[in-house]
Amino acid sequence: MTQSTPQTMGQQFGRRSWAEPWKIKMVEPLRMVSRAEREKALAEAGYNTFLLRSEAVYIDLLTDSGTSAMSDRQWAGMMLGDEAYAGSRNFYNLENAIQTYYGYRHIVPTHQGRGAEHLLSQTTIKPGQYVPGNMYFTTTRLHQEMAGGIFVDVIIDEAHDPANLHPFKGNVDLGKVEALIQEKGAANIAYISLAGTVNMAGGQPVSMQNVRELRALCDRHGIKIYLDATRMAENAYFIQEREPGYADKSIAAIVLEFCSYTHGGWMSAKKDSLVNIGGWLAVNDWDLFEELRNLVVVFEGLHTYGGLAGRDMEAMAIGTAESMQDDHIRARIGQVRYLGQLLTDWGIPIVQPVGGHAIFVDARRFYPHIPQGEFPAQTLAAQLYLDSGIRSMERGVVSAGRNAKTGDHYYPKLELTRLTIPRRVYTQAHMDVVAESLKIVYDNREQTRGLRMVYEPKYLRFFQARFEPLG
Repeated sequence: MTQSTPQTMGQQFGRRSWAEPWKIKMVEPLRMVSRAEREKALAEAGYNTFLLRSEAVYIDLLTDSGTSAMSDRQWAGMMLGDEAYAGSRNFYNLENAIQTYYGYRHIVPTHQGRGAEHLLSQTTIKPGQYVPGNMYFTTTRLHQEMAGGIFVDVIIDEAHDPANLHPFKGNVDLGKVEALIQEKGAANIAYISLAGTVNMAGGQPVSMQNVRELRALCDRHGIKIYLDATRMAENAYFIQEREPGYADKSIAAIVLEFCSYTHGGWMSAKKDSLVNIGGWLAVNDWDLFEELRNLVVVFEGLHTYGGLAGRDMEAMAIGTAESMQDDHIRARIGQVRYLGQLLTDWGIPIVQPVGGHAIFVDARRFYPHIPQGEFPAQTLAAQLYLDSGIRSMERGVVSAGRNAKTGDHYYPKLELTRLTIPRRVYTQAHMDVVAESLKIVYDNREQTRGLRMVYEPKYLRFFQARFEPLG
């Protein structure tokens, strides 16, 4: 009798499964609290999933920021922390990793991405200048506005349509940029704020051709490009998969080329770099770097630690290298796609194509009877938690905020509920549980009512706003 091998079994069944490129070495127990406990917890949290206590959450898909599982090498690196106030060797390891994988010359560490956004905004934006970007991100836009900048959305129109299958919905519309330059003048544009895998559009990527052409346009007008590199490894995977000429290039090589078309970048290392805290800002211009490393001392810490412990910088340096491994990023996006396929098969409306870090449920189509002013995406996040203890988050009118001049809500075209998958944390079985719970909520959608906002903080209201059910 011939013994079966994985190859012959694959031929026999006509399919080949994939598996995560890691094995579990340590576990953290999970517990689903009762329905009555969930109802009480959600009411106490003002129907805002950000205000839930984590012990009341079963599967936590609130964010992929700082929620990854670190590797054995990263934990080992934590034991090599050089906690010197100045000149920690871990900073130089981190500096080398960023220079190697992202290609930027001068590096300033920060406690997380928004620290880098603040420094960049304060040093490069003059009051009244415009900051074109491929769709806003909440903290990025706020820091730009607090520095006196005016954000302008220059993403392609396809990005605002959740059903559009354009392979690079994160692309910048070069015509929009050119029109802004002609109308306002190049001197009135601070820089181009470019994000890889655009979060608010559903984790949609930017093509290499687009950034190459954008750089050529900016060079003609003397405008700089600064990259939000938070999820550039994921962006590189889509380039490798979809763009001609990149199928045989490694994730690391693609990231390096992409960054070469920009003048600098910043990162929340809590995402791609697989750490629980940390970030950085990197530029090629020495004079700007001098200003940044002087200012970082005021807000973050000395320029060789930027608000971080040495052990955190070491874990970040190791995680930077691990994030560029092709097997890792393929499995990471594969898990997201697995969940997306289940939901698509069941007719649940989600943003297509499936992005890199999350599934974005189209709450407008999910709850067509709930007007946007009654917060359908926030409602969906609340209902999902009530059903199964799964925590997700809103990315719609609540996240968009208010117009400072008129006081009216911004009403974005995309009203989304985000199911964000932490890296190396959950299994395929967890994704099955998530999909089944969302199906139950979807089947009961017609009986669901919206919410009213009863407390609104001044800044980034989605973090702390409170709601109550209508009716």
